[in-house]
Amino acid sequence: MLIYALYSAVFAMLDDILNEKKCFKLVCAAGNEDVREVERLVFLYSRAGAVLFDVCAKPEIVDAAKNGIKKSGCEQNRFICVSLGIQGDPHVCKAEILPDKCSGCSECIKNCPNNAVIHKNGCFEIDKKRCIGCSNCIKTCSSNAISMKTTVQDFNKIIPPLIDKRIDCIELHASGSDEFETEEKWNIINHLYDGMLSICIDRSKLGNEQLIKRIRKLILNRKPYTTIIQADGAPMSGQDDDYKTTLQAVAAAEIFQNEKLPVYLMLSGGTNSKTTRLAKMCNIDAHGVAIGSYARKIVREFIIRDDFYTNKEVFDNALFQAKQLVDTSLSYMGEIYG
Repeated sequence: MLIYALYSAVFAMLDDILNEKKCFKLVCAAGNEDVREVERLVFLYSRAGAVLFDVCAKPEIVDAAKNGIKKSGCEQNRFICVSLGIQGDPHVCKAEILPDKCSGCSECIKNCPNNAVIHKNGCFEIDKKRCIGCSNCIKTCSSNAISMKTTVQDFNKIIPPLIDKRIDCIELHASGSDEFETEEKWNIINHLYDGMLSICIDRSKLGNEQLIKRIRKLILNRKPYTTIIQADGAPMSGQDDDYKTTLQAVAAAEIFQNEKLPVYLMLSGGTNSKTTRLAKMCNIDAHGVAIGSYARKIVREFIIRDDFYTNKEVFDNALFQAKQLVDTSLSYMGEIYG
């Protein structure tokens, strides 16, 4: 009963923030299992004003995020969302290098945004804890030596330990083509967890009609405004800070806005500092913005340092970058029709 009461209170607080359109979500990446990096990212962006943190669905990563929030001194109105995915969704895939095909050109190292490719004992390998499934390495490999493997997730085993950690939201990455698996996994989540849920979905494998049909089916038995739709324009593509990069995020959000669904709408996929500005220009009235690749990129040089916590100049520079992104993004939220 006490845990249920706590969940109800948390749900209400997150609900208020979404209604007020003040939700900046930092995406640490569903595949990011680097405890040190996640703690530092959450610590920094919590101080910068982010309120929701999307992390890998592993207890040790949830603990890292909670430690980051605690260290930030901003524990009130800070929430943790864990990400799960269906087969084929890039967010739950990991790269794998085939040694017999690898030419040793090192292009994969140069183009990995998360420093997940390592050179060890004369061979190139993938650090699975750091790989986020972006597939940049595949796109730059001329030897066809890299493939993507889905990380199999048993929701019945994964979710209960996470609930024990008192998470605040569960997100399903539902961009795979298997309708049966999508419904099956969604039903398991709904059976095990009664808090806020999120559906992250893009158009890479689904047409607009299929997209809406899938969402309507998934939210059919959900109470109004207990679900977030994260309109993922171009997943994990937000390395550049321009309008073209974030265009698909806004276009995807428009599809859901036009349907007038009883859900919260989150901009995602290729998002950057231009996203909410473009959304305002296009009359997209989103409740929040989720930024991952770009948010991590602009502070990476600081958070990898050993003196990140102790060197005031280093931390202040990182905080300036993070806060500027959060403040810029939120400045355009809620200005569409109000």
